[in-house]
Amino acid sequence: MQENSQPSAQPEALSAKRISNPPLFVSVDDSSDDYMEAFLFEGSVQQRKVADRDMSLQVPNHKKERVCSFYSDDELLEDDQSSPPWQDDSISGKPGSFCLPHTGRLSTPIKEDGSQLSTVIKMGWLDKNPPQGALYYQRRWVKLEVDYLRYFDNEKEVYSKGFISTAFITNVSAVGELKFEVATDNRTFIFRAESENERNEWVTVLSDCTRGRNRQSALGPGSPLAPEYQGYLELRGLRSKLYTVVASDKVFLYKNADDYRIGVGITSIDMNVGNVKDSERRSFDLTTPYRIFSFIAESEAAREQWVKAMRDAIGEALSNSEVVERIWAEPSNSLCADCYAPKPEWAAVNLCVVICKRCAGEHRGLGPSISKVRSLKMDKKVWTEELIQVFLGLGNERVNSFWAANIPPSEALSPSSCSEDRRRFITNKYRQGKYRKYHPLYGNQRELNNALCINVQCSDLLETLSLIFCGADVNCSTGMASCPSPESLASAHSQPLQAEIIRHNLNTELPQLQLEGDMNLEHYQPPPCVSYNGFLYKTGSMARAVTERKVKEEFSRRWCTLNDGTFSYYESDKNATPNGTLKGSEIVCLAVDAPEKHGFDFTFELYSESERIYLFGTDDPDSHKEWVKCIAKSFIPATAEPLLRLSFERIGRLRCKDGLNLQKSKVGWFALIGSTLHVYLENSKGEEIHLRKLNELSIQQDSEVLVLVEKGRTLYIEGERKLDFSGWCGAIQAAAGSGGDTLSQQQLTDTDIPVIVLSCIDYITQCGLTSEGIYRKSGVNSRVAALCDRFRQDARSLRLKEGEHQVDDVSNTLKRFFRELKEGLFTSEDAGNWLSAAAVQDEDEKISKYKVLLDRLPRVNKATLQALINHLYCVQRFSELNQMNLHNLAIVFGPTLFQTDGKDYTAGRAVEDLIQHYTLIFEVDEQQLNKQLEEIKAIIQMREKFGIKFPSHQRTEHDGHFICTVFLEEVNPAAEQHVKVPGSMTAAELACEVLDRRNIPVKDRDYWSCWEVCDKEEMERPLHYQERVLPIIHSAGNDSHLLIKKHPAMETMRIYLATKLDVSKHGMMKFREERSILGLGLPTGSFHDRFFILNVTSLRMYKDVRSHRSDREWPVKNLKIYLGIKKKPRPPTCWGLTVVYESKKQEKPERHQWYLCCETQSEMREWYATFLSIQYDGDLWPQDGLQQNRVSRRALPDTRHGNVSLIPLRGSENEMRNSVAAFSQDALAVGRRSSSDDT
Repeated sequence: MQENSQPSAQPEALSAKRISNPPLFVSVDDSSDDYMEAFLFEGSVQQRKVADRDMSLQVPNHKKERVCSFYSDDELLEDDQSSPPWQDDSISGKPGSFCLPHTGRLSTPIKEDGSQLSTVIKMGWLDKNPPQGALYYQRRWVKLEVDYLRYFDNEKEVYSKGFISTAFITNVSAVGELKFEVATDNRTFIFRAESENERNEWVTVLSDCTRGRNRQSALGPGSPLAPEYQGYLELRGLRSKLYTVVASDKVFLYKNADDYRIGVGITSIDMNVGNVKDSERRSFDLTTPYRIFSFIAESEAAREQWVKAMRDAIGEALSNSEVVERIWAEPSNSLCADCYAPKPEWAAVNLCVVICKRCAGEHRGLGPSISKVRSLKMDKKVWTEELIQVFLGLGNERVNSFWAANIPPSEALSPSSCSEDRRRFITNKYRQGKYRKYHPLYGNQRELNNALCINVQCSDLLETLSLIFCGADVNCSTGMASCPSPESLASAHSQPLQAEIIRHNLNTELPQLQLEGDMNLEHYQPPPCVSYNGFLYKTGSMARAVTERKVKEEFSRRWCTLNDGTFSYYESDKNATPNGTLKGSEIVCLAVDAPEKHGFDFTFELYSESERIYLFGTDDPDSHKEWVKCIAKSFIPATAEPLLRLSFERIGRLRCKDGLNLQKSKVGWFALIGSTLHVYLENSKGEEIHLRKLNELSIQQDSEVLVLVEKGRTLYIEGERKLDFSGWCGAIQAAAGSGGDTLSQQQLTDTDIPVIVLSCIDYITQCGLTSEGIYRKSGVNSRVAALCDRFRQDARSLRLKEGEHQVDDVSNTLKRFFRELKEGLFTSEDAGNWLSAAAVQDEDEKISKYKVLLDRLPRVNKATLQALINHLYCVQRFSELNQMNLHNLAIVFGPTLFQTDGKDYTAGRAVEDLIQHYTLIFEVDEQQLNKQLEEIKAIIQMREKFGIKFPSHQRTEHDGHFICTVFLEEVNPAAEQHVKVPGSMTAAELACEVLDRRNIPVKDRDYWSCWEVCDKEEMERPLHYQERVLPIIHSAGNDSHLLIKKHPAMETMRIYLATKLDVSKHGMMKFREERSILGLGLPTGSFHDRFFILNVTSLRMYKDVRSHRSDREWPVKNLKIYLGIKKKPRPPTCWGLTVVYESKKQEKPERHQWYLCCETQSEMREWYATFLSIQYDGDLWPQDGLQQNRVSRRALPDTRHGNVSLIPLRGSENEMRNSVAAFSQDALAVGRRSSSDDT
């Protein structure tokens, strides 16, 4: 086994020494650092002798000897360089050795007691990787239980050499040939199986067992095995002490306290077979049938405490075992009723089923109104004689003939099933009663009640159970004054077991196949079992958010109680009258503050319906955790109870709208954990929203709506109360931003690629692939730093724009991101392996190693690496234009991605291999790759065709100007104007330029606009006043032109938007899409009525108002809306819009066109105004009118106009040629001719 932390140096091997009547010695193996059993040695722990030697196994007396010493699988104990002192000189002459029977036979171990058995999910032989430095594996017998993964010397050993708590296992994955690794937060253990199938089976079972487990110690606070006594004890003869924990009926041994906290230990001892005896001074012995453990405490007083704690554990073990052994006496109770795991130690007393620990956790999630979970070992008071007899009389097999009568094989559980599968199955089985056997009287309430009253008078327990859980009322009237209820009737007829079943189901919620009813607060009173009390420190309640740090002096000590759903705080624990109370129904939000945010280390905030905040604090983390859990339980309903199992930072109630149902909001229960928002809405299952993957996150402060847009869905969260809503907004915004410097903490796309990476790649692909020396040339450092900062703040909101951002700045931003990335793109653990693979000479072997390493990368790293290498592959394919071939890119990106100094070419070689063998390593579809390259070629050709270049020198003011023909008010030669259009000119500036030429004054409310008019399509579009004109000129066809005229509807649209409360709009319109038959250009289809919803992010089309799923959805920002529809499609009305959709995706650019018809002109203007308002954030027209955009006529430049020709874009070819010639001879002549035209 191997760990990632630094190992200690290994001790030298200890040679063995022969003694008379030769015993067999076992000497230390140099490479072994297991948690080996020091308690095997005489003098510290004595092995028990067994009389029957005939049953022992003959062992040859090999010369190779080994001494078992207490070494860890992960680290060696300190000060173990010399011979260990746990010898007994009367038996062995060699320190650190122990003697086996002189016959050379190993004693047969005593048969394991049933108490030593746990729920073993899988066991078998595995090879374990030794510590660093050793060259061979060690053979180990490995057992996987529900709570621990243990490994032993052999299958007959009772005490393990080491164990790993499954609650701390973070990842299980296959690595290399026949191997798999088990990873915790800071250690990695590697095992090797004998076959591929066996390895895969171990990985699957371990993954299922650890998935969904809470990351906390099995001995932590609140656990059934909470430590009752703990500390360091010395095992006699060892110079290193062991951290020992007494918990419930077990004793756990750890190497140190740190190992205890991370769930990696040596062994555990079940105390039901133990006995504790005092020895001299500080010593005492713990004796079991298998070993004797001789401990030395730090003092005599400490010894007394240890002895008392262990004897208490023995007493508890013996008393606890009585109930469980009696319950297991019914054979079917020895297997879990839900997953059939052996030796279940829990039960649902009202459902009459015996269940294992993992299923018990899911039963608790149903709530006590459905499943009352009790321990067979710890809840001694619950287990009356009557209840025990009920479980013996029924048994899991008979009970499952009712509960599990109709389970499909595909839905059945197994002991290795994961938490999600258990939760789903147990909910279906008990909450919904999906698999139960329906009683013949099901649905007939009166007859069910009568049958129950009759049956409780006899001994048929299963019939009573069936009647109760098919709807019989346990509180129904019997019609007899002497026995008014079924419980009293059973008691009167001497049926105590029937009365016991009824007593445990007096308040049980009956199964419902479909959960119905609104999730109104009054229906979800807190369960009466939620109670807690203790001292907390409290500030005065506040009516505004807590923004400043509260010091300790601002808090007052208060006695606090939580009972029956009411939280109360008192002046002291002596007072009977509370200073204040909060009912669970009044609490709308619970926020857990970051540690040390205030004067006390741990604080939390309660938000009330009355818009008040209550701040409480404590320095005790356990008390803080318990208070948070209990208060949350008091106001979170049963339908959202799974939220309580999360380590939330904020939990509470909000109203929201989802999907099409925007008219009525519904109640939702939310919990924020890291960057994930967990949501439970009315009558729906729980779901997760990954905030860093949102397409858009915005807050409409005026209407107090938080808009969360993810792929295919928009959620509107409404603020009922300003105080808690602002808190939720701030917390969600913070969680949606970049959370750190690792890849997984960045804002991500749907494909798990950081937004910053994809934004830079897209921009460079569009604008910089032909830029000479791309990625090799440096950008301006201040601009690069500013870009990095903006991406860190909110990468989602930053849009890279040509002209505003320079190619070299963007390329250096991408490089800086990877160089400063914490853990690196290849991860700090595996970066060295990538470099080692680069040194392999054989190409096939090298590619194979790269593939293995690629599969080991985390999901985000793998997706990011593929996106980057794909981009670099495309860059080098156009090296004849950008001069960045394979080798040049590798020189630049090698040190960047591996974060090295670049002194050698190893890192460059690795990057060069990845680019060169991109299709093989990443298994890329070459047809798809060629299609991508063709699209890039088309982009380059389009840019060359329109003369757009990225010059290496700084652009001057007049570089790249074009001469364009513009018309004023009408399209005729008399109204024609030739205007020089620079790249930065806006539509408002162009309008003012033309108006100035004609000396036309602009009056108040004169909405002069620049229009794009398309004669062929019979449509027109007013350009937004800030819209750049030059891109419109480039994209327009020969049938289009620019026209300056007044906007007749601008005033009407502004008035409409000013009176509009909601930015969105919905309603019916007639729709037709522009399609062709077999590419012949013949349009098909007709207009159909469709329901549309337009919001801040998208335009959605539904078949009708009642539809719940949209047929189509388009991003609003990618739509161009034109007024008018051509006559050919035969629009049903004359009030129509032509909509053009252009996707901006590099991989698959699209262009679609369709038509929308409205019933009236005013309706058309309302839709059009809403489109413009959303696309330009409500800024339709300059606040000060067009005056601020009026510019003086610029003087024409001299005959040299930079590196782009000034040509008119309108007119015939001869006219264009004449204009160019005129400009080359006398630029002012054109200006004079234009002036004469003006007059």
